[in-house]
Order: sequence, then C-alpha cells, then structure tokens
Amino acid sequence: MVKTSRRTSRIIGLTMLGLGLIVIGFAMYTLISTAKNNLDAESPTDFSAIPVKVQVEAPALTLSDIRGVRHSLYDYRGQVVLVNLWATWCPPCQAEMPELQDFYEHHQAERFIVVAVEDGDPSADVTSFVQKYDLNFSVWLDPTYQATDHVFKTMNLPSSYVIDRDGVIRLEWMGAISQQNLEKYVTPLIKE
Repeated sequence: MVKTSRRTSRIIGLTMLGLGLIVIGFAMYTLISTAKNNLDAESPTDFSAIPVKVQVEAPALTLSDIRGVRHSLYDYRGQVVLVNLWATWCPPCQAEMPELQDFYEHHQAERFIVVAVEDGDPSADVTSFVQKYDLNFSVWLDPTYQATDHVFKTMNLPSSYVIDRDGVIRLEWMGAISQQNLEKYVTPLIKE
C-alpha cells in the first residue's frame, strides 16, 4: 500500500511539474511576442552603421572627377563635406547611393556637398554607375587607391567622413549609411 501511494504521489508530482513548465513556457512566449511587437511598432530596425565622433584635421586629397577636372578637399572649405569612399562592385555602396543622393538634394542649398571617391574601378564603369543611379554630386576617380591606402587609411568600403566648415573631420562611418542616420548625425552639423 505504501509503495502504491508513493508511486501515485510521484506520478502526480511529475504531472504537476510538467503542467507548470507548460504554463511557464506559454507565459514566456506571450511576453516575448508582446515585447517584440511593441519594439517593432515603436522603432523600425535600422542596421546601418553608426558614426564615430572625432575631431581631426581633414587630410589633403586631390583627385580628378569623372570628367577629368581636378579637385581638392581644400576647395570646399566653408561647406560641410561628406566624403564617401566606395566601389561600383560593393553591394553596401550600391545600397547607400540613393540615400546619399536624396540627402544631398535636400541639403545642397545649405552648403552641403557629397564627394564620392570611387576606389580603383575603370572610368567607364564609374560613369555607367553614376548614370544608372542618376547621381549629381561630385564623383572622383581614385585609380591608385590614394584615398583608402594613404589619406584615410582604411580597408573598409563604404567608409564616410564628414568634414565641417572649418576643415575638421567630425564624423567617421565604416559601413553603409541610412537616410535616418544621415538626418540624425549630419543635419546638426549642417545647421551649425
């Protein structure tokens, strides 16, 4: 009789434990689903890169644009300049170009410019890319990788640098830029 009572108690105990775990699991699932839905509703996910704030004198860089005209970063003192290092074959670079174009169009009247430095591709490929994406900001050619290897010293594409009106780099990006982050980080520099 004692043996049967123990066995029954053990079965009841294990059953109660199993039911308790099911109830806890269901409660956790409900909480996680609710939290995820609230998070998705409150803030859309933005996986673009976040800039690093810096305070470094802008380097000297002189290159030719796609029409063969020579330019220097010093030519743009008094303006806010976003220097974007990119390549035609780079998927994140391709993805951010419409964002850069749109931001440029909305802020160019405020003395903001984009200088897109293409990293080593043939001139014909770059010109075709510019036409495909309907870019109207300045696109410079860098066939010898001067900007990535010697001036900004980066191996990451895309990489971007925002230079203020006094010629000081204030923001550095490694990775693609979103419209949301352009507005959040660059617009305040334009408004200064």
